[in-house]
Amino acid sequence: MSTAAEQRTYRIEDLSRLSGTTVRNIRAYTDRGLLPKPERRGRANVYGDTHLARLRQIADLLERGYTLASIKELLAAWDAGTGLGGVLGLVDEVDRPWSDERPARIGRPELTAAFGGRTDLTAIEEAIAFGVLEPVPGSEDEFLVPSPRELAVAVELHAAGVPLPAITGHLGELRGQVEHISERFLEFTTEYVFERFLHHPPTDAEAAEAAGLIRRLRPLAQQIVDAELARAMRSRATDHIRRHLGEALLSAPTAAPAPPAEPDRPENPPAGAPRPPEAALPVPVPLPPATVAAVRALVGQDHVAAFVTAATDREVATRRLTALTPRDPQ
Repeated sequence: MSTAAEQRTYRIEDLSRLSGTTVRNIRAYTDRGLLPKPERRGRANVYGDTHLARLRQIADLLERGYTLASIKELLAAWDAGTGLGGVLGLVDEVDRPWSDERPARIGRPELTAAFGGRTDLTAIEEAIAFGVLEPVPGSEDEFLVPSPRELAVAVELHAAGVPLPAITGHLGELRGQVEHISERFLEFTTEYVFERFLHHPPTDAEAAEAAGLIRRLRPLAQQIVDAELARAMRSRATDHIRRHLGEALLSAPTAAPAPPAEPDRPENPPAGAPRPPEAALPVPVPLPPATVAAVRALVGQDHVAAFVTAATDREVATRRLTALTPRDPQ
């Protein structure tokens, strides 16, 4: 026996109000085959709960970023008996945050204090454009920080002496390179892992399998990037410091100042008398402040002298070996 709820009918204006969809869109969805045609009763078109449920499905898929064409294919698969719940679960898995970092909020006074006590409106606008900051609706003095780690890096770089325009410029360059890496990783995993799920609307079981694979593979991209970045930084930083130290040594003065006369040694010994051996005096070698700061950042304040000494010994040994190695005749 039918219940009153199963017999509910709506005019298009009522359906529009209940679904939150405009009358114009309801008609457009019907014309494109996304929505079943209404029942004709006399001179009026009558809609039912099926239409209302379908409109809510369409709205949900649009919010998830689906196009109307892809929504039509999904709904057709649903009508043919293929589960839609698994697909939506798969989309939810992809849409989840790809980091365990939690967004935070920061006020304008706190933000100003973090960057040296001066408000830079241009830098704030650039940070908003990059998504480092997001304005809080209804508040001019508060921002949402999607990635507190990223903001903390900018604060630390600025405190070390890097100008804000240089930080934002580097971020733009870095973001382009990282987006290229992410695109290549997606292409790689799609080709070898997810290709079999993409040629037809997946069943609930296939969608669940794909979601499980995403959960397994989610951390791999960051892990491989972290490992490769650590390897590259170690290699490049060592070469960078060695090169700058070598340039500093080459540009340093080579002539040592005359040693002061010792009080118990006569300045002019008698003719023919043997001269006592002079003690080797250290030669002062000035290093550029930027080089010293780079070494300090690499090895810490307590190990600067030892690092410079080791790097100098290595450079001298390398040049000595080069000088002793016979060259091939031309």
